[in-house]
Amino acid sequence: MDDEVEEFVAERDYYLALEQAWTISSRPEIYLHLPASVLRFQSIRDGKASGFRRTANACLKRICKAVLHHDWQTAAELMTNYFQTLEDSSPRSQSSACEAIWRLGTTILQHHPNSSTDNVESFVRKMKLVGVNHYLKACLEHAIHLLCSGKMDEAYRELSLAETWRYGAKTAAQQDVLKLIQGYRALLDYYTWDKKNRALHERANDAVDSTTEQEMHKYFRQASFGLRDAVQNAGVWDPFILSYVNLLDFYDGFEEALKVLNDYAYDSRFPPNPNAHVYLYEFLKRHDSPPKKLMKVLRILYHLVPSHELMLEFNSLLLKSKINRHHKEALSVLFCLLDFPTWKGDRSTWKRLQKQVKKAIAQGHSDWIKEQWEPRQDWWPAFHFSKYRALKDFDETENYAYRKATIAGILMGKGCQYFITIYQLGRKVQKVKLKKMRQYVKDHSLLQLSRC
Repeated sequence: MDDEVEEFVAERDYYLALEQAWTISSRPEIYLHLPASVLRFQSIRDGKASGFRRTANACLKRICKAVLHHDWQTAAELMTNYFQTLEDSSPRSQSSACEAIWRLGTTILQHHPNSSTDNVESFVRKMKLVGVNHYLKACLEHAIHLLCSGKMDEAYRELSLAETWRYGAKTAAQQDVLKLIQGYRALLDYYTWDKKNRALHERANDAVDSTTEQEMHKYFRQASFGLRDAVQNAGVWDPFILSYVNLLDFYDGFEEALKVLNDYAYDSRFPPNPNAHVYLYEFLKRHDSPPKKLMKVLRILYHLVPSHELMLEFNSLLLKSKINRHHKEALSVLFCLLDFPTWKGDRSTWKRLQKQVKKAIAQGHSDWIKEQWEPRQDWWPAFHFSKYRALKDFDETENYAYRKATIAGILMGKGCQYFITIYQLGRKVQKVKLKKMRQYVKDHSLLQLSRC
């Protein structure tokens, strides 16, 4: 792969030499003639630059309209014409034109039915020569395109070429793109290491030769150094963090991996990111950390994303505690989950809620239930406990409907619409069970308890 990279470096230097010769001339040698219907053959040479730009903007709008309507053929034809805007001598106008051509051009090539790999390669090669400020960005996005197409080797070569690119002093924006390039290249090193590691595990009984070990260690070093440098910068680095932590964890670097995850979750340099707490929790859980540490991580996640699927695990951890306030918090977690449409029909959550509500009543903590119900009493009846919902729930699963009816009765009394509907439907088939449910609701509803 190193020899291939050297060949690509030589090819890149050749094209850069062409670019230098191109920029020395008064303007790029682009001889694409625009149709009268779009730009009316206006040229920047005639001194009417403002007219040229107006018609160029009109062309751009037509391209955007064609893209919006998925008219890829028209968009491609207009884009060929729009290339002439690169003749504009204004650096600002040329820069914005480069960005528009790159964004729209890649979209068109991705969706055009007759687009080929050669078309993409040719387009990317031309865009790299438009200006040095766009070279790294074009390399990065082309590498990502190759990755999405499953061409990992080609993507690796593209990233390696971009990483070794030198052309004067880099701007701050170019430095940021270069960090991403280095991170993605290291990520591919990690995938190669992981692939070889899995292959070794599949033939665990076979002896591992020294060459294979050296190759594995080479990819480990390249990946770990690159990923370490990438994740030290502020930003969202989810796949990079996971890969780096897996590498450290594999080579018994528990403390170092834990520090990386803690920094990613709690360091103010990084933006708030729920995934950071998920990764930290899963890492601690994998290493059998005590429940107290697990609860601490999930509690922060609860405040960030109360509807997260890990909240059921948080609820279970809280219930295993012997502290009453943890049991109260567990009840709150379930109520918060059911505030969200994605959990509205989750039967396991309603089953948990019924069990924990009954337990709270039995232990004399009806005030916990009342505290959760008060901010919800204006909208939960329509959200969860309508007559339509009762009929649908009973039709799907009777036991699930009985659980919800019990909770509805406890919260609103036996006169609520949901409870009445389920009671009338259920007493025809399970008269004894429904009679007991009605009596329990009558004795323990919040309305009854408030009168006591």
